Amino acid sequence: MPNFFTDNPDLLFHFDHLALEEVVALVEHDYQQASVYDDAPTDYADAVQNYREVLTLAGQIAADFIAPRAAQVDVEGNRLENDRVIYATGIREALDRLGQAELMGVTLPRKYGGLNFPTTIYIMAIEMISRADASLMNLYGLQDIAETINRFGNEAQREQFLPQFASGACTGAMVLTEPDAGSDLQAVKLQAYEDAEGTWRLRGVKRFITNGCGDILLVLARSEPGSKDGRGLSLFVCRSDETVKVRRIEHKLGIHGSPTCELQFNDTPAQLVGKRKFGLIKYVMDLMNGARLGVAAQALGIAQAAYEEAVRYARARRQFGQVIANLPVVANMLIDMRVALESNRSLLYAVAQWVDRRDKYGERAAQLRERGESSAEAGERAKQATQVAALLTPLVKYVLSESANKITYDALQIHGGAGYMREFPIERLTRDARVTNIYEGTSQLQIVAASGPVLKDLLGEHFAAAEAKEYPGHLSGLAAKLQEIRRLFLDSREVVVAKADKGFEEVAARELVDMYGYLFVGYLLLEQAQVDSRKVFIAKRYIVSALAEARKRAELITGDNFADVIHADKILS
Repeated sequence: MPNFFTDNPDLLFHFDHLALEEVVALVEHDYQQASVYDDAPTDYADAVQNYREVLTLAGQIAADFIAPRAAQVDVEGNRLENDRVIYATGIREALDRLGQAELMGVTLPRKYGGLNFPTTIYIMAIEMISRADASLMNLYGLQDIAETINRFGNEAQREQFLPQFASGACTGAMVLTEPDAGSDLQAVKLQAYEDAEGTWRLRGVKRFITNGCGDILLVLARSEPGSKDGRGLSLFVCRSDETVKVRRIEHKLGIHGSPTCELQFNDTPAQLVGKRKFGLIKYVMDLMNGARLGVAAQALGIAQAAYEEAVRYARARRQFGQVIANLPVVANMLIDMRVALESNRSLLYAVAQWVDRRDKYGERAAQLRERGESSAEAGERAKQATQVAALLTPLVKYVLSESANKITYDALQIHGGAGYMREFPIERLTRDARVTNIYEGTSQLQIVAASGPVLKDLLGEHFAAAEAKEYPGHLSGLAAKLQEIRRLFLDSREVVVAKADKGFEEVAARELVDMYGYLFVGYLLLEQAQVDSRKVFIAKRYIVSALAEARKRAELITGDNFADVIHADKILS
């Protein structure tokens, strides 16, 4: 029986080398939950075994049940009947199967029917589901909605909504964007007002809403009359009742199994989540950061599927008297794909673990404060993890989504003309990949989000510590190349800072962010190469290529090659 967990050596490598001891102890309240819940682990080894069993189950469902239905889901799509969305058959069946397997509340507390797992384990499940069917991930990955209610809602809201998410009885939607407010969420206009009885009601239109037909909706709305920026926005939760009309389903290039809807709210009753005016500046930013990590995992899953298809085709297709996998130009493409996949996976799970540290140390600090105990240490660790996660989350979304597009492009190229035909899965995978560097913030917005911490050299001490280490044998040569990338970055950064020109800084942002990413991933791979000889090749190929790219990006900055871009308005007029 196929299994997307046990058949992926690199995913197993990352699972076997997780550094989650502290996080799991926090998640499990120092394993005191074992005295309350039969399924709670008694120690770290027990927890890891639980995670392995659940991921094995998820991998089996993904490979054996979801993947075989993906092509039909793509053809069938969803349909709108009487203002309600009817899912493609395979999507409905897959959601039912995942619900029966108790995989719909992975990170939610056991109190509400969840598995109480760390985010890192959830992201592994998302990668496998995405490899099977990227459009299903858009529904499965909306568990962040439940997590937002868990984190910022009141206890009554948790008891009302979370068990339904955990059981799979309800799906949800992040209802943020509007016809005139895409990425600029400060421009949201949908009105929230209190009626005579003190009930909040929602009135207006939302567009491009993933799974807008969901049962439970998290809605960003303008609660402060007369306001025009993000400080006038609050977050609300409501049910999709007769006052919510699905006006249309968008016709999209890919991810056809995921309904993208336009919604009309007609005085819909809703509940305020958290405090007024914090909707965008706190709650939605937290929600979107979680969604961006999920999209990075989705992109990786699509790319893994594309690579598997390319390898399978290249080993079967014969040209010029041999299988095309033996042609050097094709073999080189496949090797590049594998290096990209493994370096991307290293980045993804490093980021996921930082997100876990941020969340769990933040929760521990809050608990200590409530008990009147000192929270200084937990608070400081939460602060550090928050800063690192704020840099790495947009970075991973940017890097992995752009890479997924390159991998699917090359995988289709290896198929030749056959790949352009719908008979082959790579045609669908190529279409599905294209949205990953658009939604939940385009790649350009991710660069903007990461550029501030990069310009401040947030990870400077981390890189200095890595440079100070001694690496054995030929790995020392790779370490020297990373040191050169570091010098190129610092020289480039110095030029940007010295110019004190906001326009130049914005144009140089991509080059600086790219070089920072090369450093972070390069050192991850260097560490992994010391514990697994299989990673030596990956580290070498990645770092050598990264140095060449870093030289090019540094030259663009230090060679003052951006004048034309800064004055593009004149050139393009």
